[in-house]
Amino acid sequence: MNILSNLFLSKAKNSFKKEVENVISIKISNVTLYQIALSHRSVKETPDANNERLEYLGDAVLSSIVADYLFKRYPNKGEGFLTEMRSKMVNRVQLNDIAVKMGFKQLMLYNKLDATLRNSQIFGNTLEAIIGAIYLDKGYTKTQNWVLKQVVIPHMFVDSLEGIDINLKNKLIGWANKNAKNLVFDFVDEKREGTRRVFTINIVVDDEIISTAKSFSKKDASLIATQTAIEKLGL
Repeated sequence: MNILSNLFLSKAKNSFKKEVENVISIKISNVTLYQIALSHRSVKETPDANNERLEYLGDAVLSSIVADYLFKRYPNKGEGFLTEMRSKMVNRVQLNDIAVKMGFKQLMLYNKLDATLRNSQIFGNTLEAIIGAIYLDKGYTKTQNWVLKQVVIPHMFVDSLEGIDINLKNKLIGWANKNAKNLVFDFVDEKREGTRRVFTINIVVDDEIISTAKSFSKKDASLIATQTAIEKLGL
């Protein structure tokens, strides 16, 4: 590799570093971690090059931070309430919306010709991967501070979430029973994409598919499909 090539790569890396720092509002040290965190499997297939491993790590770190935050915020609440609140805060739809608002959709490297990816939950997964990258780059305490300052406080309106019915499935079932509708939660497919399994679930009302969702767990797929169905039905 000649001097000009090295200079070009160095400038590109510095430009990427500044872009990421503008979005996440912290100075980063290990640029490679963030390049991986922003690379989807649709363009980088190997586990060491795409963000699935960092997503796995970031998911665990985020869950820990939110659990600690809720434990301290609600000293007199029981385990059931805390678990519900955590589910409201870190569900797949919520994280995807936050990631898009924060600007990760523009930074992310993925197959933009795939329309299903443009409208999927991959951006929330990328947010988790970024959290994993910050954790490896800066350590737990700085990651915790970042998550609270940049994600929880500005985007997860905890007071409002308290009043949201977490059991959306029961809400949908109640509506179907009240209106004599035949409601089916149809598990459609399970297939492996890379190192992970993807589950597809349809919600069917009177033989009509109302919503479809895919996720890396049946629970998340069911939740996303239920939320979409409730919005579509105006409930």
